[in-house]
Amino acid sequence: MNKFRPAGVVLLVFLTVLLVAACSRQKQSDSTGRLKVVTTLFPVYDFARNIGLDSIDVTLILPPGVEPHSFEPKPEDLMTVAKADIFIYTSREMEPWAETLLAGVVKDGKPAAVEAGSGGRYINVPDRVAADHHHDKEAHGARDPHIWLDIRNAMIMVDTIAEAFANKVPGKREVFLAHAAAYKKRLQDLESRFNAGLSVCTTRKLIHGGHFAFAYLADRYNLEYISAYGVSADSEPSPRKIMELVNTVRHNGLKNVFYEELLSPGIAKAVSGETGAMLLKLHGIHNVTRQEFESGITYIDLMEQNLAALRKGLECR
Repeated sequence: MNKFRPAGVVLLVFLTVLLVAACSRQKQSDSTGRLKVVTTLFPVYDFARNIGLDSIDVTLILPPGVEPHSFEPKPEDLMTVAKADIFIYTSREMEPWAETLLAGVVKDGKPAAVEAGSGGRYINVPDRVAADHHHDKEAHGARDPHIWLDIRNAMIMVDTIAEAFANKVPGKREVFLAHAAAYKKRLQDLESRFNAGLSVCTTRKLIHGGHFAFAYLADRYNLEYISAYGVSADSEPSPRKIMELVNTVRHNGLKNVFYEELLSPGIAKAVSGETGAMLLKLHGIHNVTRQEFESGITYIDLMEQNLAALRKGLECR
């Protein structure tokens, strides 16, 4: 995935220091008394708002519709982070710019940094995936960062965020933990629907004309996952890899090929054009469109959409 350019970091941090020096920090008790929370990607944004409810003001720093792997923070984003009580990100692999950004804005322990994925179950990027995509040399032996697509990891992330809120506002500890418990019950119900819905399928081959984003789904539900790209959304599949996808679809008589949100479906369309397979969308939930954001769509909504797409694509009963 894209690394945030060091020169860009230095410049933005310098600008932020100047801006912070010129502006007084807003305190947690200002106006509303709610925690000011800034999040990076949509999953942690949605988890935070379900835990905090009306006790927090939560901001998603990633603009709706922006593909997260190519995102670079702007000076105004740094100011937003500087004024927050808590900054939540997934991991250094998923948002490599987050820790450098924080180093330039943290003052007197504020904002508190929360690595939501720190307690999650990570899987490594398979060597065959890194080897197939020479643009992903750094992926050899690296952890796959898309951990929220394993619902059990989502529950762990919820606990991590809830504990951070409770530590910040001890007087509301039981409130935050109760909200987290209620939300985790909904996640447990979601996992039960996935287990039942994907238990009996005609095929367990998940052919994806995008970057290597759905390994956690495949691993959890015993699917064979083949992607066109490596871990980086900016890498390009080789003609050999595209033909491998085409031949896999043909050889196995597969009727569907998947594409993902916010990225061009060009490769999936090419495979579809060669094989007659239908196109189905899987949502990586990194981010959402403006329309989805304004409609109030949730992580659970998007995972339900994924379940429906997988059941159709894998011909499950």
